[in-house]
Amino acid sequence: SLKMASDSPESLMTLCTDYCLRNLEGTLCYLLDNETLRLHPDIFLPSEICDKLVNEYVELVKTDSIFEPHESFFTLFSDPRSTRLARIHLREQIVQDQDLEAIRKQDLVELYLTNCEKLTAKSLQTLVSFSHTLISLSLFGCCNIFYEEENPGGCEDDCLVNPTRQVLVKDFTFEGFSRLRFLNLGRLIEGVNVETLLRPLASLAALDLSGIQLNDVGFLTQWKDSLVSLVLYNMDLSEEHIQVIAQLRKLRHLDISRDHLSSYYKFKLTRRVLNLFVENLVNLTSLDISGHTMLENCTIPSMEEKMGQTSIEPAKSSIAPFRGLKRPLQFLGLFETSLCRLTHIPAYKVSGDKNEEQVLNAIEAYTEHRPEITSRAINLLFDIARIERCSQLLRALQLVITALKCHKDDKNIQVTGSAALFYLTNSEYRMEQSVKLRRQVIQVVLNGMESYQEVTVQRNCCLTLCNFSIPEELEFQYRRVNELLLNILNQSRQDESIQRIAVHLCNALVCQVDNDHKEAVGKMGFVMTMLKLIQKKLADKTCDQVMEFSWSALWNITDETPDNCEMFLNYSGMKLFLECLKEFPEKQELHRNMLGLLGNVAEVKELRPQLMTSQFISVFSNLLESKADGIEVSYNACGVLSHIMFDGPEAWGICEPHRDEVVKRMWAAIQSWDINSRRNINYRSFEPILRLLPQGISPVSQHWATWALYNLVSVYPDKYCPLLIKEGGIPLLKDMIRMASARQETKEMAR
Repeated sequence: SLKMASDSPESLMTLCTDYCLRNLEGTLCYLLDNETLRLHPDIFLPSEICDKLVNEYVELVKTDSIFEPHESFFTLFSDPRSTRLARIHLREQIVQDQDLEAIRKQDLVELYLTNCEKLTAKSLQTLVSFSHTLISLSLFGCCNIFYEEENPGGCEDDCLVNPTRQVLVKDFTFEGFSRLRFLNLGRLIEGVNVETLLRPLASLAALDLSGIQLNDVGFLTQWKDSLVSLVLYNMDLSEEHIQVIAQLRKLRHLDISRDHLSSYYKFKLTRRVLNLFVENLVNLTSLDISGHTMLENCTIPSMEEKMGQTSIEPAKSSIAPFRGLKRPLQFLGLFETSLCRLTHIPAYKVSGDKNEEQVLNAIEAYTEHRPEITSRAINLLFDIARIERCSQLLRALQLVITALKCHKDDKNIQVTGSAALFYLTNSEYRMEQSVKLRRQVIQVVLNGMESYQEVTVQRNCCLTLCNFSIPEELEFQYRRVNELLLNILNQSRQDESIQRIAVHLCNALVCQVDNDHKEAVGKMGFVMTMLKLIQKKLADKTCDQVMEFSWSALWNITDETPDNCEMFLNYSGMKLFLECLKEFPEKQELHRNMLGLLGNVAEVKELRPQLMTSQFISVFSNLLESKADGIEVSYNACGVLSHIMFDGPEAWGICEPHRDEVVKRMWAAIQSWDINSRRNINYRSFEPILRLLPQGISPVSQHWATWALYNLVSVYPDKYCPLLIKEGGIPLLKDMIRMASARQETKEMAR
């Protein structure tokens, strides 16, 4: 089912929501006075649509860096007569007091505010307007919502020093929230009296008090007939707590887990405590005791363990107290406890660190509210993906993607998550992944690169991109990925390994793509960036992969793109070419890349005069004799000269070397090449070669062009014969055979 889920296209509802949010002005809204969004007066939307618009908006602002948040977005939902809201989930910095204030007339049933640190006590007052309809409320991590600003009276100067003092609100309670059943107060600020706050609530069904320290929880018994879910994550427990919990007989879900790294806990779990839970909480289907130290041995001696297949039957349980369960638990949290490694665990789903299944269950259960635990679980998944093979690949990928999206600013999750993605997307898993899933991976990788300048994250993200087919799979984010890579390469201090991977990616991205892509990337400063890298390497006198990739990238980006060729010349590219030639006379690969690039420059008629100097022409002529990289360097040098010769004798504005002498050397070079040479070059179009055929001004250029075509179509007929026919090469060759000025051997070859 997971395979199907990740493959199926987005629903029409999702596509429309996304489109409207990205084009609010063109769809649902108009701009008032050029700044405020207003809903068109004839629009009426039910809660099914409005909820989705709001929840997707929050998601987009959080996970899509290109998406621009709107100041007045929430005001679109201020009038329940035209827009209805019922269930909304808001997160983090996206939401402020005035946003909640804007929707106060709505009859909200469910309001989740997660880590909304900008909300203050003004929003507590706004909550009161939802009190008659609200059933579910989460204030998880809203650490300032119980603070109000108090303006100090008196002197003006003092106001400047300390404009606002934060004061804890003591008198707010849930009085009047008559329908409230589900409440999450996780990570509530210290100093708020939880008991007073909650006392007015008649019948709570679910309560989350994660990360709150309460010495006395006796007040919980007022809901012993209604409470079915209780979460006390990271609360330091005592015998009193346990006695109270044992009285909450309706509980189906109990979570007393903790982060064993966060602080010192006096409390230790014992066999007696677990027995107490099993005996008293007869409806229990889910229990989480992750992170706890067991004070005594709760395990059945291995001699008595029933051998054979692992079983979830309580009667066979390796954990003694759980033998008293009436049926297996739906979920049992044992992450970072010794119990998860036992053989028979009476639960359908177990979170732990024993194997892939347990680790994935942990990531799934803890991602939203416990990033500190999730990052350690993802780290375990990373080891599984690296050393063994993942058997639940799609689930693993989706969980890591969700964690990375959910915790964009959490360094630990970004580091471990990006590392896990590298192993989960490599080639052995390739077949199992849909286009949609692979695109989601690319999106979160680019998000990571954007928000984290941290070396490890940058390296992991770049390495992960190398697992994709480039440029095809990155085409849908082409601009963004190039901007991010150039940004990495333009940083003054650089990590060698990241630099190497980033240059390799840049090179791959401009290889075999359309000219408009190349022009766009050129305008982003690509040419300049590569020349700066070359300059740095020259100064260090090193010719490494970065140097070779940079020249190769320049060769690719100037292919049939005159603007980029011109940039190369304007930024002293020729000076660097000569210096590299002089500094690294033996580097064949380098010479080939540099001359390939100059071939592209020479194809641009307006730029050729800049190549017409004694120094350049001498260098090109001498390279005709080069044996570097087979015939490639000699071939490219001859190509550059062929284009220059094509401009005729009157364009030859230098005395030395003499034009006829260079022509002679060109004939000699072409005749020395083996016509069956296998090639290290890739033509997307023959147009620059074909334009040298119908002319009589330079027979040697005609010959070079004919030789090039003959070699390519005879060595690689499947690839190049169709290209030659498609681009109209046949009639051009036929015409040339009839030309008086063409040399006999050229005609033979053409025939």
